[in-house]
Amino acid sequence: MTTSPPVIAAANPVAPAPAPRQRPPAFASEQAALQQAQQLADAWAGDAVLRDRERRLPWAEIEAYSDSGLWAITVPRAYGGLQASAWTVAQLIATVAAADGSLGHIPQNHFYALEVLRVGGSAAQQRFFYERVQAGERFGNALSEIGHRDYRRRSRLERGDAGWVLNGRKFYCTGAIFAHWIPVQTMQVIDAAQDPVSVMVFVPRSAPGVTVIDDWDGMGQRVTGSGSVLLENVAIDEAWIVPFQSSFDSPSTIGPFAQIIHAAIDLGIGEGALRATLPFVRSQSRAWVDAGVAQASDDPLTLQALGNVELRLFAARALLRRAGSLVDAAQQEPAAHTVAAASVAVAQARALAHTAGLLAANKLLELGGTSATFAEHGFDSYWRNVRTHTLHDPVRWKYHAIGNYALSGVLPPRHGAL
Repeated sequence: MTTSPPVIAAANPVAPAPAPRQRPPAFASEQAALQQAQQLADAWAGDAVLRDRERRLPWAEIEAYSDSGLWAITVPRAYGGLQASAWTVAQLIATVAAADGSLGHIPQNHFYALEVLRVGGSAAQQRFFYERVQAGERFGNALSEIGHRDYRRRSRLERGDAGWVLNGRKFYCTGAIFAHWIPVQTMQVIDAAQDPVSVMVFVPRSAPGVTVIDDWDGMGQRVTGSGSVLLENVAIDEAWIVPFQSSFDSPSTIGPFAQIIHAAIDLGIGEGALRATLPFVRSQSRAWVDAGVAQASDDPLTLQALGNVELRLFAARALLRRAGSLVDAAQQEPAAHTVAAASVAVAQARALAHTAGLLAANKLLELGGTSATFAEHGFDSYWRNVRTHTLHDPVRWKYHAIGNYALSGVLPPRHGAL
């Protein structure tokens, strides 16, 4: 039995994002960038529950986010950028995700596209797109497709009468709603004698034939803008086509770089959940009658549970930091052994951040008690967000890759999900 793809109605098409309001400032140091991220996260945390409850797309927050210059921090120094380390990028993402899981997630594909460009783009492409990012423009994504059990892309980039033409339908397009450019993973048909090759096409959001639809209906990450993208006879300039599959034919950090950001999202949401748990336990939770204490903060089993959450989040952060250093090393020396070491380290961090984030979100509700489920607190958003995001790709395959590498020295596969 085959499953028909859902019909994507253009009932909620979204207008293109406005042009950048200003050229964002450049950061003098990575520490300055992290301080700016913390300031923004502090400002956004108070309205996170309301944005989630009303499913209010965070346009103002995204404009402030990119106006800050944070979306340009991975641009290489050779092109005038900060060339921030993978650990700094992970900290940035975790900091924002602790305040709002959706806002932590939205720039993930922007940074991913920049890494694809760094690895596979020509010097001219890098020069052009790095400048666009430093001018304040944002990348979204249109990578995934829905309705098929396999992972083959049905979208096609083919030659038309006047040049390259792109057609396809994409889903899970996180950030596309807010983007100025939508990197599209597609199959390029060179000619009938050759198999199609996988490429990344950087498509202008305002190009004729591009429709972005606000139809994401997940229980969590509700305001990530992860809707659909329709591509109907979109004219494509040759300069927008960046190799993709060939970037995995040799060792590259595209996969571990993408995954370290995903690990940071899970970690950040978990840290945010713990941050919400502590004051609630101090002020509102009730001790269990058999504990023999007056306050929940003195309940020994509550303390044990909190200690377990704190320990696992701390360990996940430590693994994330170690993974960041190995990703940085692999970027400097992209060899089979360095990329494999980075990929396994990131898989370890991702696996632990997955379980720690879920644990923290669960314990917020469990230790808070029934009153923690009241809508006014919005504590359910931590669980919904981390549960939704941890489904991005199966953590069980992280353990497989880690075990296979440890036992038999088998190098993990090279793709964007490991």
